[in-house]
Amino acid sequence: MKETFDVIVVGSGISGSWAAKEFCEKGLKVLLLERGRQVEHIKDYPTAMLDPWEFPRANSISSKKKKTNPLISKHYAYSEATSHFYIEDQEQEYIQEKPFDWIRGYQVGGKSLLWARQTQRWSHFEFNNPRQFNTKANWPITYEDLAPWYGHVERFIGISGNKDGIENLPDSEVVGSFEMNAVESHISMAIRNNFPNRFPIIGRTANLAQITETQKQQGRGQCMARSLCERGCPFGGYFSANSSTLPFAKKTGNLTLKTDSIVEKIVYDEELKRATGVQVIDAHTKQKKQYNAKIIFLNASTLNSNLILQNSISDSFPNGLGNSSGILGHYIVFHNYRGKIQAKIAGFEDKYYYGKRPTQVFIPAFENIRSKHPNFEGSYLIAFSANRDDWKRPSSLQVGPIFKDSLTEPGGWRIGMMMQGEVVPIFDNHVRLSREKDKYGLPKLITSVGYTQNDIAMMEDFFKSGQEMLEKSGCTDIKIIDQHLELGRQPGLEVHEMGGARMGDDPASSVLNKYNQLHDCLNVFVTDGACMTSGGNQNPSLTFMALSARAANYATEQFKEGKL
Repeated sequence: MKETFDVIVVGSGISGSWAAKEFCEKGLKVLLLERGRQVEHIKDYPTAMLDPWEFPRANSISSKKKKTNPLISKHYAYSEATSHFYIEDQEQEYIQEKPFDWIRGYQVGGKSLLWARQTQRWSHFEFNNPRQFNTKANWPITYEDLAPWYGHVERFIGISGNKDGIENLPDSEVVGSFEMNAVESHISMAIRNNFPNRFPIIGRTANLAQITETQKQQGRGQCMARSLCERGCPFGGYFSANSSTLPFAKKTGNLTLKTDSIVEKIVYDEELKRATGVQVIDAHTKQKKQYNAKIIFLNASTLNSNLILQNSISDSFPNGLGNSSGILGHYIVFHNYRGKIQAKIAGFEDKYYYGKRPTQVFIPAFENIRSKHPNFEGSYLIAFSANRDDWKRPSSLQVGPIFKDSLTEPGGWRIGMMMQGEVVPIFDNHVRLSREKDKYGLPKLITSVGYTQNDIAMMEDFFKSGQEMLEKSGCTDIKIIDQHLELGRQPGLEVHEMGGARMGDDPASSVLNKYNQLHDCLNVFVTDGACMTSGGNQNPSLTFMALSARAANYATEQFKEGKL
């Protein structure tokens, strides 16, 4: 294999595949390194079309597997049908100084095969929030800088939803929309009538409610509303790197993909004052090899990108590449999912719904937008859904037609509501390297990330706001749940970890500049979640993709002008 390329991209997931696609389409020769195995669209989705009775355990995880994998078995999408898209807990050990659930997907496509696909733009409120948090680093870009790149990504991947006209949740470029069911419509109307600043909308999701020529060119089809997305979609009904960006990059002829390649470090040349390549460990033989390039994009996922940078030591950077500020690995954020509410509602028994819609109803953030809440910083959005999945049963043990007919009669309506809260960046929430080594000889990562009192105060406000909205909608049997105290939920399980190599204008308080370049090494870019200065309240993947496309196009221009 040729060992020198124009660009090396580390990681083939949501952000890395976007970087690779943009570079390849611009004519640059790209080496895409993936630490996991090959997964080809459709071919490597072995469970996509299986029914529950076709699994040895009816799609449930055995107690033995839960015992050996206490971490990944907590994740909502983990099942007999999806376990092949997760790594076993012992595959990459790490040290939890504070409890943190690190969910990883080591395969081509990464976690784009497992993500929940919710896609909301940030607004200018989120880009301005660090000024209120006093974290000593503000976003070096504005919403206006990123808006055209949001559109660029949305047109390609296909977003369902409506034009809702909400200032702090800017409209996406959408194609088609899913619909609320009768109970969700009722609750949404009651909220709008009773709370003028709260606007329930159907969720925007990277599932194709309708399809355009752009997605047809990718070989993708419309979403079938099966809600089996995490198995891999043979229809290409949702965006994944495997079904969309990677095939487009491959057809240019400019992409070289190498799997089972664990990046140990970025190689820095002291004389040239630039990175010259990456050192890779073969996942099977553990042999080491170096690949060289003019540009390096780090998209290994938030915590692994932090690990690689901290492990890339040299005379100039004894504490990690680009770490002259001393903050590399710090200001890790996640999303606050602690609060959950359950309720029931009477009536509507003549109503049902069709299919398994891949999104919920969302209420965009309404606190800490134009006025300051006295009890907490940051904003949170709310998501809820209503369903009838409790089926009626005969009153006594029976068999035959009475029992059979009862299985087709749904019970009453239930409502589930959750929060997704912005976690304020603090220095103490960090990751660092241990002296202990994993089986590949890499330092084990130490996670020291936890909830704060601000997260608890935000959750309490969600309980108050959520309960009042459900009461005004006529709901009963309302139950509030602190998932951390009652269910043992830890940070990280939402798989929205961000930060550690944050963007900013000042090299003394940030790691990356406004184009996602290391301040200290301009030919190294980081565009996955590690680059985030703050976390906002929205699902983050759309922002990762937009930042990656923007940075890749900037890097291409710089490369062609001979500046990289």
